[in-house]
Amino acid sequence: MAYSNFTLETVRNTFQLETDEAADISSKIEPVLPSEHLATALEKKVPLALAIGTEKASSELIVTDILVELREKFEKRISFFSGIDFSVDVEKGLTGVCDFLVSLSPVQFYLEVPIIILVEAKRENPVSGFGQCIAEMLAAQHF
Repeated sequence: MAYSNFTLETVRNTFQLETDEAADISSKIEPVLPSEHLATALEKKVPLALAIGTEKASSELIVTDILVELREKFEKRISFFSGIDFSVDVEKGLTGVCDFLVSLSPVQFYLEVPIIILVEAKRENPVSGFGQCIAEMLAAQHF
């Protein structure tokens, strides 16, 4: 089963996961201001990406610029990958291509641990992407 085939229900059942819908995991995150360059680029590109309306346009026009800025903030001590195969455990269905992977390694030629996953939200229904997101996070743990 590919990551994108997981629903919230199937990923919970397959991996016997509990949920805590009241958890606020973002409350302790400090905001980071974008550079002037990123702010200007996004000002130009976000309306265009929204007008095109595809995930590919969003990733090419928005997400990549943000990840390049992230890499600069980390003084090139991280790497990121887009659209690579990340088949970690075929038997458990943890297979497929991920939108973006970020590695705490400066090596850009191949993926090293530790990693984080970036899954694009589904515009029409963000909850529909939760299963995919959780499956990819579990794959990152296994990797």
